[in-house]
Amino acid sequence: MTTRSGRAMRVAGDRLLANIRSLAKIGATADGGVSRLAFTAEDASGRELVRDLMIEAGLETRIDSAANIIGHRPGERQDLPALMLGSHIDTVPNGGTLDGAYGVLAAIEVARALNDHHTPMSHPLAIVAFNNEEGAFGTRGMWGAHALVGALDEADLAAVDDRGRPVADLLFEMGGDASHIDRAVWSADRVAAYLELHIEQGPVLESRNVEIGVVEAITGRSTLDISVRGKASHAGTTPMELRQDALVAAAQVILAVRELAHPNGPVRVATVGSLSLAPNAWNVVPGVVTMQADFRDVSDVAIWQAISRLRGEVLEIAMRTGTAIEVEGQHSVAAVSCDPGLQDVIAEASESLDLSHFSLPSGAGHDAQVIGCIAPIGMIFVPSKGGISHTPEEYSAEDDLIAGANVLLQSVLTYDERYGGTF
Repeated sequence: MTTRSGRAMRVAGDRLLANIRSLAKIGATADGGVSRLAFTAEDASGRELVRDLMIEAGLETRIDSAANIIGHRPGERQDLPALMLGSHIDTVPNGGTLDGAYGVLAAIEVARALNDHHTPMSHPLAIVAFNNEEGAFGTRGMWGAHALVGALDEADLAAVDDRGRPVADLLFEMGGDASHIDRAVWSADRVAAYLELHIEQGPVLESRNVEIGVVEAITGRSTLDISVRGKASHAGTTPMELRQDALVAAAQVILAVRELAHPNGPVRVATVGSLSLAPNAWNVVPGVVTMQADFRDVSDVAIWQAISRLRGEVLEIAMRTGTAIEVEGQHSVAAVSCDPGLQDVIAEASESLDLSHFSLPSGAGHDAQVIGCIAPIGMIFVPSKGGISHTPEEYSAEDDLIAGANVLLQSVLTYDERYGGTF
């Protein structure tokens, strides 16, 4: 039997890569991307593959009432809570093949390596493929993770998506049950810790030529809906000084948002990524513009300061341009720090594999930050080519993908050995 430390143990890298390629075929687009949105036929097919892989890995597998797929490996000690690993397999429209999916498939491969090597653990192991992380069709993002920590409310359960379909019906089609959503909840005493492996989705590791990222904190974010109302009028007959041009005002709001990011403002990044205007005709002064602004930082206070400053600047822009501007909060996710002990475990695992590592924040949101409400969390990053994600060009080198999975495996073994006591 392999020793508990398992220092010589590795995942089956070729099998991991093959499973990544197999899942990527489900929802594959012509230009190499993937459209596997939650609550679609493609998502259902992908979920079926993942469940089969969990069973092949020797995991006891079930679908909870939130439609999370959960694989369980018993531990040797009945009194210990589970060490949880996970991510998601749903994508954005025409997204990449690795975001989320890599973490799920690597976690399954970790469990399979433990079983193949007949390696006992004190802690039980729970592998979770969270449902609807991306927030498909206007639904709440990180749906499954919010359900697991008991953070869904009546509005979430009664919601209708952008296609006019009740979320409760969508959940039922994926094996869930909105009427018993409470059965998906895990109390804090059931989760010892949570580890998530992910591609970085940014350029830091590649730019530093570092193999493993040890995540310090996951950024919080707030999204604002901003509407600008001016007056539509003829582009040829309305003098410039008499116009109430909603798009001109919106342009000033966009610049104001940008100035709220470092080095000029309190937040790390600030973005306007969505904009629409009406009547959207070449010969009409725009009357209405709607947009969404996104603020992210590892400090929730910094985000609040940015939003407060923007509200003040919007009032001045409205007065200058003769428009009415409304700012409403849409979604907020709190920043979460990663557990220092888990960061040490990941760093130690990297060093045991002779892999360089670097500490950095996560600029993207992850299921981990929701699970942080009930358990210590840790995240492992591998480099993303060009820092690109959520597009067909999303890519990480195969050696990096295998290395990250081995760091996850060694982190699991190190954590269990350190915190699991003796048999």
